[in-house]
Amino acid sequence: MSEALDEASIRRHRDKMRKRKAAQDAEVTSKSISGKGLLIVHTGSGKGKSTAAFGLLLRALGHGWRCGVVQFIKGAWDTGESNAVRRFDDLVDWHSMGEGFTWETQDRARDMAAAGAAWAKALELMADPAIRLLVLDELNIALRYDYLPLDEVVAALKARRPDLHIVATGRNAKPQLIEAADLVTEMTPVKHHFAAGVKAQQGIEF
Repeated sequence: MSEALDEASIRRHRDKMRKRKAAQDAEVTSKSISGKGLLIVHTGSGKGKSTAAFGLLLRALGHGWRCGVVQFIKGAWDTGESNAVRRFDDLVDWHSMGEGFTWETQDRARDMAAAGAAWAKALELMADPAIRLLVLDELNIALRYDYLPLDEVVAALKARRPDLHIVATGRNAKPQLIEAADLVTEMTPVKHHFAAGVKAQQGIEF
């Protein structure tokens, strides 16, 4: 059990937190832009890129937003996130338009056709004024393998509606996309159970 704090310790802590609050309040007050649609990129070799995007989707749904999801590489798998989101089918347009991992199809033309169809769907959802958040899951992978024209994709994302938030996920985000983004988070692996021989598990990986 910790010892009771003396008056001097309590006063030092209070003074420290008062100064921190003042600095934080000043930082918040200095921001003048509100309601800006953000381009968010989740990249890196660590686990959690799509997971973070779907967490953001859940937050948006909690506020009653209409959202869209286009999955570029992942196929119509029976995943926990897709099953959960089906319960909000009045608020979410979900489209799994990939055909699985790139090493499974081994057919570049087929992968490019699937990516092109997914991008067409993404453009359709971007044009829908009711959609406020759009998750482009594994878009970075489609761009990494040159399945889509990078300049065209980045230009379209930059030209999005002022109130539309877009999240692009996947490893190896292109520098041009990172440059265009408002927020970029890189997931860095520190330790992963897969390296210890643990297989992908329902509810954790899918």
